[in-house]
Amino acid sequence: KISAKMATGPGKVQFKITLTSDPKLPYRVLKVPENAPFTAVLKYASEEFKENADTSAIITNDGVGINPAQTAGQVFLKHGSELRLIPRDRVGSS
Repeated sequence: KISAKMATGPGKVQFKITLTSDPKLPYRVLKVPENAPFTAVLKYASEEFKENADTSAIITNDGVGINPAQTAGQVFLKHGSELRLIPRDRVGSS
């Protein structure tokens, strides 16, 4: 089993978060404490892409939504390091 500590050293996890609404698919690599609330990761990633955190969600590459009410370490262990930011107002729009 992969330990979150193996990702970037003791107590930190690393995520590669891609903005799905941009055709160029820009991404940011974030290193955060494994005990950080994932809501903070969502907020920071949204700000990095100049998106509204209140209307954004983070999903896996397979399109599975991630509940932000957990720690960054828990998300890393369950879903891995490659995630996607999607503005919720664009879900289902064409």
